[in-house]
Amino acid sequence: MSQSPAAVIVLAAGQGTRMRSSLPKVLHAIGGRSLLGHVLAAGRSLGPDHLAVVVRHDRERVAAHVRELDPAAIVADQDEVPGTGRATQCALAALPADLSGPVVVLAGDVPLLDEATLRGLLAEHAAGNAVTILSTDAPDPTGYGRIVRDGDGQVTGIVEHRDASAAQLEITEINSAVYVFDAAILRSGLARIGTDNAQGELYLTDVIGQARADGGRVAAVRTLDAVVAEGVNDKAQLATLGAELNRRLLGAHMRAGVTIVDPTSVWVDVGVDLAPDCEILPGVQLHGATSVATGARIGPDTTLTDTRVGAGAEVVRSHVLDSRIEAGARVGPYAYLRQRVVVGPGAKIGTFVEAKNTRLDDGAKIPHLSYMGDATIGAGANVGAGSITANYDGVHKHPTVVGPQARAGSNTMFVAPVELGAGAYTGAGTTLREDVPAGALAVSTAGERIIEGWTRSRRPGTPSADAAAAADAADAADTAAAADPALTPPDPH
Repeated sequence: MSQSPAAVIVLAAGQGTRMRSSLPKVLHAIGGRSLLGHVLAAGRSLGPDHLAVVVRHDRERVAAHVRELDPAAIVADQDEVPGTGRATQCALAALPADLSGPVVVLAGDVPLLDEATLRGLLAEHAAGNAVTILSTDAPDPTGYGRIVRDGDGQVTGIVEHRDASAAQLEITEINSAVYVFDAAILRSGLARIGTDNAQGELYLTDVIGQARADGGRVAAVRTLDAVVAEGVNDKAQLATLGAELNRRLLGAHMRAGVTIVDPTSVWVDVGVDLAPDCEILPGVQLHGATSVATGARIGPDTTLTDTRVGAGAEVVRSHVLDSRIEAGARVGPYAYLRQRVVVGPGAKIGTFVEAKNTRLDDGAKIPHLSYMGDATIGAGANVGAGSITANYDGVHKHPTVVGPQARAGSNTMFVAPVELGAGAYTGAGTTLREDVPAGALAVSTAGERIIEGWTRSRRPGTPSADAAAAADAADAADTAAAADPALTPPDPH
């Protein structure tokens, strides 16, 4: 195990103009986590004594995000002096003045960087290096800083693309903007850098040349997995790295025993937990802190966010948010569960059902075409098609309780607060405004009333009135023909 660093510094002050977005670059997300969130997770995995994040562009939004993800992190403000060197100076100023030991510096837009890669970098640094750089070979190194080596292969420095000579531009080994510095060497080097470059910035990379000139050993560790060192500069790269992260996540899940029928159509976030022998069908998206237990089957065409699915449960062509689906339960197809829905063991929410803040106890069923909000459906109860809870009075939400083994007939309207007692029934089309005792039958239907001519008198000039008039005229002609045989057309046969 490599030494834990004295500090990790994350550089997140840039605007990211090539993203063409009002959202700061480091707040764009892949795999359910912001770019900055991925880097913070990698940095924190090293167990540093201190972790500092440098912010500037859209400072309040980025700083708030840092505090949300990692409340122990130090937020350091970069002033108007540009450059990665200045950003690192500002971070050091926020850290203890007597800081000693290795300091890891990370760019805030390298989302696939992982603990293993950083541990390897720290292990190499512990061999006595003043500076250790993570590098990789790029087929097209345009835009990246080049690793410059001497005739013996030793690193002499890093030259930025805009400052590189023609010969240096031919170098394919690039800087990933991931470093380990000795704290004293970093502090000394930053005090001596200047802005004599094409950008007029304070470059952190200039510290490397100084360390070498001072007799320190500089090493570059090439990673063969170039993607872990790749940063995001525009939305095309964001999508490319997002797809690669998803591919790696799915690969890890499948190697752990998860069945994923079509990995090209399934997307999972980094926080998703999938148990061995669960099955994920095509067209599935799993977001946030979703977990799926052994034997459960998800999909096809299903989205789950922050949802827990129990063993042997099934969710088909549905959208579920912040809910719990217990063992053996079934949801869908075409169900919408909108926060705080609990589908108990063996319970069912069926086709075209929407629910919110509702609990179904063991074996309860809402098979189709219903809305249940702020409701409790007792064990074994059945809610018929077209039933609705009228749970909102314009100010407050009110509860509906359907007792165990109750039966609500089709098109029951529950005007909350209201309770249908255990084993009670409602007739089709019933509107419940009062509680129904256990074992009772509630019926609120009235006799049918027909008002002749209503459309033509109350909606004159409308297409409906015209159609009614035409139908009346046709009926009158038929009546007249029946009364006068002379008006009846002869039988052609």
